[in-house]
Amino acid sequence: MIEITNLTKTYAKSAVQAVESISLTAKNGEILGFLGPNGAGKSTTIKCLCGILPFESGSISICGIDIKENPVEAKKKIAYVADENILYAGLTGTQYINFVCDLYGVSAEDRKARVEKYAAMFDMTDKLGQKISSYSHGMKQKISIISGLCHNPDVWVLDEPMTGLDPRASFALKNLMREFADAGKTVFFSSHVLEVVEKVCDRVAIIDKGKLISLCDMSDLQAHKNNVDLEKLFLQLTDAMGGQA
Repeated sequence: MIEITNLTKTYAKSAVQAVESISLTAKNGEILGFLGPNGAGKSTTIKCLCGILPFESGSISICGIDIKENPVEAKKKIAYVADENILYAGLTGTQYINFVCDLYGVSAEDRKARVEKYAAMFDMTDKLGQKISSYSHGMKQKISIISGLCHNPDVWVLDEPMTGLDPRASFALKNLMREFADAGKTVFFSSHVLEVVEKVCDRVAIIDKGKLISLCDMSDLQAHKNNVDLEKLFLQLTDAMGGQA
């Protein structure tokens, strides 16, 4: 699980807190949607969560491991799919996946089975021998997904993962997220596509201007769908925050 407690992050030379005292828990066995307008603090929160950015106060634990006190062990629990593809373009898909598997100490037997499974799922089997520099954006996204899952993580963090994916790959990814959560693991999913979030997430957290402004259970929201849906809720809450600025 993920536990964020009073997380605060301020960038150098800025008087404004990018994230202000956020507390949030993502449970085992759930897909937690993480929403907010551009510049709300979503990516900052995610990068702190994954140990990419330092933060000045608060704490983050991954499966009970503090990301500050034991960053290497905490990161071993995480797979992170970023909103931008930061890959070694000179490597082939296979070389990059093996590089990641080596970092995590994945056995030859396990990596073979997992690469075969995920490569087939995302139609990449016959493309793994090509250099990443020749890949489209969607293919790079698929390699990020495949390489991230090969060490069988407990926590899967996705920041706009469907950008560039074709409809078949998007469908496979949504099914895989559900499969991952049903296995008792945790999915932390950030996206601007509210229709997808509404369909796949168990709970949704909404952030704006660096503050957590709502945390709702999707089953409760869907039970009152005649009155409000996720899109209306999101617009109402973020408009209200805008009025307070």
